[in-house]
Amino acid sequence: MNKRMIAPAVFGIVGMIMLVLLGNWQIDRLAWKEAIIAEIDERLAAKSVMMPATPDPTRDVYLSVQVEGVMEPAEIHALASSPDIGPGYRIISPFVLADGRRIMVDRGIVPEAEKDSQRPLENGTLYGNLYWMQDDYVLPDPNLERNIWFTRSEGAMAEALGTEPILFVLNRTSLSGAPLPQPVGNNLPNSHLGYAVTWYLMALAWLGMSLYLLFRIKRKTV
Repeated sequence: MNKRMIAPAVFGIVGMIMLVLLGNWQIDRLAWKEAIIAEIDERLAAKSVMMPATPDPTRDVYLSVQVEGVMEPAEIHALASSPDIGPGYRIISPFVLADGRRIMVDRGIVPEAEKDSQRPLENGTLYGNLYWMQDDYVLPDPNLERNIWFTRSEGAMAEALGTEPILFVLNRTSLSGAPLPQPVGNNLPNSHLGYAVTWYLMALAWLGMSLYLLFRIKRKTV
C-alpha cells in the first residue's frame, strides 16, 4: 500500500464500521421492541381482572378489565374510521361503577349518518381494556357545539363528562343497534429489522466502493 491509499483506506474502514454499528444498534432496538410487543400481547390476552383502585398509565395500559355498573346517556363523538364501517365516530360515554366511581367507556364506532341516533345503553358487566392515548402530534380542539372530537384525550373528555380520566375500551357487545366495538389491538410499529438490514447493506456497499477506489488508486500508481 502506497501513501496515496492510506487516507482512502482509513476513511473506508471507519465508514464501514460506523454503518455496521448502526445496524447493530437497530438489532438491539429490535430486541427491545419485541419485548414490549410481547408484554402488550400478554396483557391483552390475560384473564380479565377487576378495575384497579388507582389505575396507572404505565403499569395498567392494555390491562384486561371487567367492570360492573350503569351507563349514562351522555356521549362524546370522536372522529374515527374502521374497515367494517368506514368513516364514523367513536362513542364515549360515562359509566358509573358499583362503588360509585365514574369512568369513561369507549363503546365502539358508528357510521357518520348515525352520529346523533338513539342507542341502547351498555349496563351490567362489561369486558375490555384500559387504554391511554399516546398522541405525539397536535390536533385541533374539539368542536363542542357539534360534539365532534378529533382525539380521545382522557383529561379533556373526563372534564366534559364529569368522570375520572380513565378510558375503558369495550371489546364486545350483545346489544342490537349498539356501536361496533373496536377492541384495543397491538399496533406498535416494529421496523427495526428492516432498518438493520439497510445499514448492513450500506456497509457492504461502502466496503465495495472503498475497495474499488483503492484499486483505481493502485492502478494509477503502478
